[in-house]
Amino acid sequence: MFFDGAANFKGVGIRAVLVSETGQHYPVSAKLRFPCTNNMAEYEACILGQRLAIDMNVQELLVTEVSDLLVHQVLGEWDTKNTKILPYLHCVQELVKRFTMIEFKYVPRIQNEFVDALATLSSMIQHPDKNFIDPIPIEIHKQPTYCAHVEEESDGNPWFYDIKEYLAKGEYP
Repeated sequence: MFFDGAANFKGVGIRAVLVSETGQHYPVSAKLRFPCTNNMAEYEACILGQRLAIDMNVQELLVTEVSDLLVHQVLGEWDTKNTKILPYLHCVQELVKRFTMIEFKYVPRIQNEFVDALATLSSMIQHPDKNFIDPIPIEIHKQPTYCAHVEEESDGNPWFYDIKEYLAKGEYP
């Protein structure tokens, strides 16, 4: 998985690309409509990519990133006391638990050029004929990713099941 986030005067954009063992590319991109720093955007992009991998039932994942800071923080090699980054770091660490094997690796920016190019226009990138690129869905996020994360209940019921039962029966299950 490659990912990247960028915050500038025009706004904030995040993108991630999963690349299968056969070379199939699965890109995803989102525009953020809340104020954030470049580091926050990097974490948003990482979470976006991890969730895409989870949705696709990926069990083993190599995460490559051009941000030395993010990689070392996730690996626990560098600490952060930044209150804006800590919730992101905790969210990434929780998502890591969903994989049987996950490795984070720093790569030079030149090896992350496809994800960088998504910021402009992914359809203009030239790829070998053997790689097919699916359409890129663009989402609008109005709050940080870690705020909207709700885990599925372990009993198989949706998160609102107990509330529904309480309203129907008038007693807490």
